[in-house]
Amino acid sequence: MVKKWWLLAWTLCVFGLGLITAGAGLHSVTGQASVIGLACLLVGSGLLALGWWRDEQIGRKEMLAKFGRPKLVVIGGGTGLSVLLRGLKEYDVDITAVVTVADDGGSSGRLRSDFDMPPPGDIRSCLVALADTEPLLEKLWQHRFKTGEGLAGHSFGNLFIAAMTDVTGDFETAIRETSRVLAVRGRVLPAVSRAVILKAHMTDGSVVAGESQIPTAGKKIRRVEIEPADVTPLPEVIQALQEADAIITGPGSLYTSILPNLLVPGIADTIRASKAKKIYICNVMTQPGETDNYSAAQHVKAIYDHVGPGLFEYALVNSAAIPPAVIEQYREKQASPVVADTWNLQQMGLNVIARNFLHYAIYARHDAKRISEQILSILTKDLKKRQTGFRGADHVVCVQNEKRIDPTGD
Repeated sequence: MVKKWWLLAWTLCVFGLGLITAGAGLHSVTGQASVIGLACLLVGSGLLALGWWRDEQIGRKEMLAKFGRPKLVVIGGGTGLSVLLRGLKEYDVDITAVVTVADDGGSSGRLRSDFDMPPPGDIRSCLVALADTEPLLEKLWQHRFKTGEGLAGHSFGNLFIAAMTDVTGDFETAIRETSRVLAVRGRVLPAVSRAVILKAHMTDGSVVAGESQIPTAGKKIRRVEIEPADVTPLPEVIQALQEADAIITGPGSLYTSILPNLLVPGIADTIRASKAKKIYICNVMTQPGETDNYSAAQHVKAIYDHVGPGLFEYALVNSAAIPPAVIEQYREKQASPVVADTWNLQQMGLNVIARNFLHYAIYARHDAKRISEQILSILTKDLKKRQTGFRGADHVVCVQNEKRIDPTGD
């Protein structure tokens, strides 16, 4: 049955076209008929666009409701992961965040050393991002003390997690209990139950130990590794990956946030074996000391060089132009926009979605809502294929004037 809004929209469009044609044919005085017809045509077209968008939203909700709440696993660390989680929590999805425990700098590093516990910083940021709390409580959790002997530099949230770990006697239990306190919409899991040391082997043969030391070494990274190498991932992490409908990797620092998770034995293999939609979200800007001059394909190649190919099906990359003033601001920090070399990504077997994912306030970051909508769109299309039994090729969105860059980085 044709919906009333469709009938109204088409009626306005046809009526408008008729008036425009009549006005042009009869040369009406001052073209009044053409003006009225154009107005009707614009209103009708607007109704069609609005109705199509509304149907898409309703259809997506109905599809997701039919198959149950989608289970999403998001892997990473740092600011990029927390930004994405803030967007995803606004939708009816089951979120599990898998967070690196390689941080050894700042407040996290001090607590890691003093209490022999995994660093809480990235986990704190993810808990706050997923929390259903008042703004004042969120501000409290992110508050960093500026003075006080032994207290300066620590954030309240880090100290709370450290205290909860001491009370419960277990880091994972501390995170679960903290999640209840904050009414977290989802789960936040450390990749492993103990802190690991991140080491980087540089192209000049030197080795730099410590997540906080690697970006400041001023050398090009050849590969990174975690120590000990034989750590065991949390069983809950493996289970979440096996049950996931979508596994999202990134955004985040390539060598110090993304790879420390994927290098944990069993995680990359479980992702590769999963039937979930596997999505990589590439950073908007390069990171000094880690990915200087890296294109999008070079980010993916670095991951594949460490854990093997075939880890992702989709690559989401920003193709929007970044304002010159913003580029200049980042150039002072030795950072630049990541080039969306879609052709190279396609040659790696990836379905590439390159569009405007940019949000700029103080920093150039991903627009959490657009990224979340894109992830759900990919998932909805997959659910439709399951429903209809269709197994056609995925649609690939490319950018104009793309650049082809040697993904080897040489």
